[in-house]
Amino acid sequence: MARLKEMYQNEIVDAMIKKFGYKNVMEVPKLDKIVINMGVGEAKDNAKVLDSAVRDLEIITGQKAVLTKAKKSVANFKIREGMAIGCKVTLRGEKMYEFADRLINLALPRVRDFRGVNANAFDGRGNYALGIKEQLIFPEIEYDKVDKVRGMDVIFVTTAKTDEEARELLTLFNMPFAK
Repeated sequence: MARLKEMYQNEIVDAMIKKFGYKNVMEVPKLDKIVINMGVGEAKDNAKVLDSAVRDLEIITGQKAVLTKAKKSVANFKIREGMAIGCKVTLRGEKMYEFADRLINLALPRVRDFRGVNANAFDGRGNYALGIKEQLIFPEIEYDKVDKVRGMDVIFVTTAKTDEEARELLTLFNMPFAK
């Protein structure tokens, strides 16, 4: 299943060296980690909602999710400092490549009216953020067991110095950027 990792080691490195003229193989940008974050605002009223979000995230990623807590108290949102309001998973290594493969080749094509992902969602330092509106696009999630449709943020952290290098790297991973 680590087709992307093998592809990276062979074709992608060669293509990146050819395009950007790197003098050393170690200069070639690579995927460092993928962070999947799910903010669950309703968790302040009902703690069970957060449990189902954690379960969904763990099924999708195959790794244990970590609860995220509020850093500050916000009276308007009825949130106190230290309250659990979301969950996240950081994927590295083999699981990262497997998740990227499933996201790009299985999940994204299942999105309704899919025309590609935003090509301008880079942060200026070579990282790419992607928002997913519903967890149902992943084949691991059973439609009948979903209590509520939730979205998530997927952040691709690369070692690229510029957005152009990161865009080329993700393009070589077959990321379907909108034209």
